[in-house]
This record gives sequence, structure tokens and C-alpha cells, in this order.
Amino acid sequence: MSDNTDTKARIQEMIDANDVVLFMKGTKDMPQCGFSQRVAGVLNYIGVDFKDVNVLADEEIRQGIKDFSDWPTIPQLYVKGEFIGGCDIVTEMTLSGELDQLLEQKGIAYSKEAADKIREANA
Repeated sequence: MSDNTDTKARIQEMIDANDVVLFMKGTKDMPQCGFSQRVAGVLNYIGVDFKDVNVLADEEIRQGIKDFSDWPTIPQLYVKGEFIGGCDIVTEMTLSGELDQLLEQKGIAYSKEAADKIREANA
């Protein structure tokens, strides 16, 4: 078993190297769980360019990310180094428009039109 500090450093590097990172089960093209699929689906739909990290492919990251964020579940979304949350939080933020505001504040490109469509569909 490798050093926990090592895993934390690897996670930090991924978060630092990418504006938007989703730690998920599976990949953005082939999600392996419904919650990961939902968050990846929202990001894909609104055109956010994000790095997907498949925790199923790496047991250390799978456990390490939970310790790193002190959050028990996956997926986990990070924007510009900030932990945003998991499926429920991202879903709520998408529907409330908070996700739009966050992406705008952080200078992340996305489609406002697509985000509005999600809200209309769920209104």
C-alpha cells in the first residue's frame, strides 16, 4: 500500500492541472454509475470542458479522494481547485442557476442556453 501523502499529492496535481475535474465512477463517455452519469451528463450537455478521473481504475484515488475532500461519496466535482460537491449538490446548483454563476465567476466556458434548457425541462 502506498503512502497516503503520495495519493493526496496526485489528487492535488489533477485538481491544479485542470480547471474542472470530476472524480467519477467510469469515464465521461462511459459512466459506471447513475450519479456519475448525471453529473457528467450535465457538464457534457452544457459544454463544460472537464477532466474525468475514473476512480474505479485506481483504488488509491477512489479512497483517497474521499479523505481529500472529507466527502463520503463519488462523484466529486472540483472547479478551479474548489470542491463543489456531489450529484445532489451539482443537480441543485444546475436547477437554481448557481452553477452558471459559479462557472461565470471562475471564468469557465459553458453554454448558458443549454443550462437554461435543463432548467426549463425540470421546471
